[in-house]
Amino acid sequence: MASNDRPRFSRRSGVNLIAAVPCLLGRYPSRVRRYAAVVLAGGAARRMDGVDKPARPVGGRPMRDRVLAAVADAAPRILVGPAAGAPADVLITRESPPGGGPVAAAAAGLDRIPADVDLVALLAADLPLFTRDAVRELLDQLDGERGGGQPAAGPGGIDGVCFVDDTGRRQPLCGVWRVAPLRAAFTRLVTQRPLAGASLRVLLHGLAVREVPWRGDGPPPWFDCDTDEDLRRAEEWVR
Repeated sequence: MASNDRPRFSRRSGVNLIAAVPCLLGRYPSRVRRYAAVVLAGGAARRMDGVDKPARPVGGRPMRDRVLAAVADAAPRILVGPAAGAPADVLITRESPPGGGPVAAAAAGLDRIPADVDLVALLAADLPLFTRDAVRELLDQLDGERGGGQPAAGPGGIDGVCFVDDTGRRQPLCGVWRVAPLRAAFTRLVTQRPLAGASLRVLLHGLAVREVPWRGDGPPPWFDCDTDEDLRRAEEWVR
């Protein structure tokens, strides 16, 4: 079966759900805007015996590097996690404490974003199927280019966009966010509890989020690899 004819599947069940639909990407010009990218590569990978999960290869390339390549035009690109083997032009930082969870890691990455950058792609490092087309879709959705003139940031506007999987579940670490409201969310949360161990759901509560289903050709960009079986499935997609 050709790669662009492959149907999607649910990561939970492994069953085919819907046939891939023709890709609409590329028919709409992307607005050229500067954005940063924060890639979260920490965590203990407990279901992989504690190995450095983002460094595990898919298609002969570490998952972390595949995600960073998808946002090659971001400036800056910030990796939150171990520095070993990371591309030389990527900024490296660590959450406090190391292994403190995605909210603490996102905060560490956000701290490295220059003041003149107002958009950030916030991504997990274990998304080997995430592509440039996927980030373009998110940026276009946030700008409202393909949303019928939907409002931008501000009262009644949207603060971020993220993909939703085939079950309707949000994928907040597969999204693009406006930096100002995201910073405000961290400020609110830190007055209530430590960032380490906090949930993304609590952090993003109150933000206006547009949920984006994946309608492009190919595999779902939100597919993450938590187990060896997930890695095997991802390998099938990139062949």
